[in-house]
Amino acid sequence: MTTIAPPADPRLAEGAPATGPDGSARLRATLWTLGVLGAVSTGATVWLGIWVTPPDKVQGNLVRLVYLHPGVAWVALYLAFGLAALASLLYLWPRTRSLVWDRLAAAAVEVGVVFTACTLISGSIWGRPTWGVWWAWDARLTSTAVLLVLFLGYLALRRVPAEPHVRARRSAFAALFAAVDVPIVHFSVLWWRTLHQGATVLNPTLSPEIHGSMAWTLLLGIVALTVDFAWMLVVRYRIGLLEDRLGAEELDRAIDARRAEGGAA
Repeated sequence: MTTIAPPADPRLAEGAPATGPDGSARLRATLWTLGVLGAVSTGATVWLGIWVTPPDKVQGNLVRLVYLHPGVAWVALYLAFGLAALASLLYLWPRTRSLVWDRLAAAAVEVGVVFTACTLISGSIWGRPTWGVWWAWDARLTSTAVLLVLFLGYLALRRVPAEPHVRARRSAFAALFAAVDVPIVHFSVLWWRTLHQGATVLNPTLSPEIHGSMAWTLLLGIVALTVDFAWMLVVRYRIGLLEDRLGAEELDRAIDARRAEGGAA
């Protein structure tokens, strides 16, 4: 007698690693490498920012926040939410439609929300001694806060029960809608009169306003936070993949239980 194997579950086939839910040895090595690089570069940034670079002539020691705040904002606005928008577009495009892109977008948004919250917190710490208040309804601050709320809504939308591809489709549209606020945040200091200073590096003339050891420390901080983001993104993607596998297995067990009850009846 010929035994016909049951078809593979498409929910697991899309993006599931061939070596099991824990991934391959190469993936574990990549995570270890990213973790070590992130820890070393972040530690070096802290050391340079606190003990090596000089205080600013105007802002004094408050300038040391510049080695953290722009890098955190760079990761949140451009890397995390930019990647989420790109992955959402790739999911919506019929030729590239796969739950891989949906998981990637979800992972990027979740990590990006953390970095956006850190952006607002570090900005408030900077603003208190500079502006005299913890919060001002400034164009840059307000548009960033709106961006955080929009992507928190994205994460809430993903919690609504639905079939995987239905959830992925509506989440992709929500991510693209929220991503419209990213260029608004970027250009807010140019479009409106704001308390927030203009770009230190990525200004319209591309003429950095920071030099010497301070510039190198700022660059190292951006690289360090980028590596940290990559590590967190991969870890969160793996968690999402494991959650999908667990959900599929629970659904299969529930279906088998129903079939057993029907057979007994």
